[in-house]
Amino acid sequence: MPDVTLTIDSDSVAVPTGTTILKAAEKLGRHIPTICYHDYCTANGLCRICVVEVDGVKPLVPACLSRVSEGMKVSTSSARAERSRRTILEMLTSAVDLSQAPEINKFIDDYHADRARFPEAERREVPVLDDNPMYVRDYSKCILCWRCVQVCADDAQFTYAINFKGRGFDTSIGTFFDKPMPETTCVFCGQCVGVCPTGALKSKRESLLEQGFSLDEILQTTRGGRKKRRRKSP
Repeated sequence: MPDVTLTIDSDSVAVPTGTTILKAAEKLGRHIPTICYHDYCTANGLCRICVVEVDGVKPLVPACLSRVSEGMKVSTSSARAERSRRTILEMLTSAVDLSQAPEINKFIDDYHADRARFPEAERREVPVLDDNPMYVRDYSKCILCWRCVQVCADDAQFTYAINFKGRGFDTSIGTFFDKPMPETTCVFCGQCVGVCPTGALKSKRESLLEQGFSLDEILQTTRGGRKKRRRKSP
């Protein structure tokens, strides 16, 4: 199929039909911020930090989902788009512990977001879940980006151990019937930990190391009670 020609921030670019605005902008060297998006996960446009302005379209559109069209004119850094991103970041920092989310903290600085804009906002505070020898789950740091759910499901592992639960502010990631992780279909592949952008999922060994445990203590704790197998005598 023929390429589609569009204009992004006054610069023309030609890309294959079906390309997203995000990828078209990357071809021009334009950086559009993303949080929930991951190159190896299905795009869902949940965070809305990647919104851009398109001529003739009233609402801002998510660049990670929106496909280009012939003659489209896109503004990636209009005042309206930047104001929207700044507000999203301010709401995130008001409710979620972002202390271990360096990329998001950089966005907060880049967009001059006011960390204290919503001083009376309810914080997302839940106990740390430490129910297996492989990783810990601190959902006080979770921004509901859905990456972990996706790699656990159709995007990678096909184990379906976790999913969304609850509604509204109480929405969170959890196991079915809130079972401990060892009692689920989890195979402890670690892919969910690998795609988490905020430290809500963290390797057990990394977590213990940060708490000051010695290497011997960490190894003892994370062995999970497994015994070494001995070869049978011939």
